[in-house]
Amino acid sequence: MRGRVLIVAGSDSGGGAGIQADLKAVTALGAFGATAITALTAQNTRGVFGVSPVPPAFIEQQMSLVLEDIGADVIKTGMLHSAEVIDTVAGVHARLAEDVPLVVDPVMVAKGGAPLLLPEAREALLGRLLPRAALITPNLPEAEVLSGQTIDGVPAMRRVAEALLALGPKAVLLKGGHLEGPVVTDVLVTAAGEARLFEADRIETRSTHGTGCTLASAIAAGIAQGLGMEAAIGRARRYLRLAIEQAPGLGHGHGPLNHAVTARPFD
Repeated sequence: MRGRVLIVAGSDSGGGAGIQADLKAVTALGAFGATAITALTAQNTRGVFGVSPVPPAFIEQQMSLVLEDIGADVIKTGMLHSAEVIDTVAGVHARLAEDVPLVVDPVMVAKGGAPLLLPEAREALLGRLLPRAALITPNLPEAEVLSGQTIDGVPAMRRVAEALLALGPKAVLLKGGHLEGPVVTDVLVTAAGEARLFEADRIETRSTHGTGCTLASAIAAGIAQGLGMEAAIGRARRYLRLAIEQAPGLGHGHGPLNHAVTARPFD
């Protein structure tokens, strides 16, 4: 086991997304995952039916205790539902982990459509957290909300990724799964002026619950283990594809992935 990832995100009672997906992905790729839980959700593959926020002071305590004892090579964030929570996470990062790379998955809406970020928290996300990030991983709807621009194709993805990069993160991975077509394209742009397209054939499946959480955590694990940004993203995308291809087919809605695709069961 190599690399420490502190995951700051919400809990998914269905086990397919959130903290549960994060921990599974990090473990499957050989890193150690610690957590600070920001909210409890009551959900399954059909949707989110309830959210119980964790007080910001307790989120801060969780993060601080982990960082002061175990430490972290990367901090990965998921569901940060309010401006107060975002301010808390940014504050702890500035105080205790200034030099620790921050991977921000700007979770806003659950797969089933339930909002996971309060509207007034958008400005806190833009002003407080994104400038601290080594990488942000928005999907198309999230990128449209953050940028105020419409995305209708890969050229627009590149343009919006550059606009988000101007807000301060060191890199932006804009995920194109919401565009129609047989090929899924992700766009990476960096503050160093690099740009790259990652392409793969689309997998026709309903087992897509937690794909964003899984990808961001898999990338975080790679960075924590010393991989460069492109190498971490490439490995994470390969892992995610295998996890989708070998999904267990559970539930009646957007089903979970097979996060244990890399694991070998005991005899």
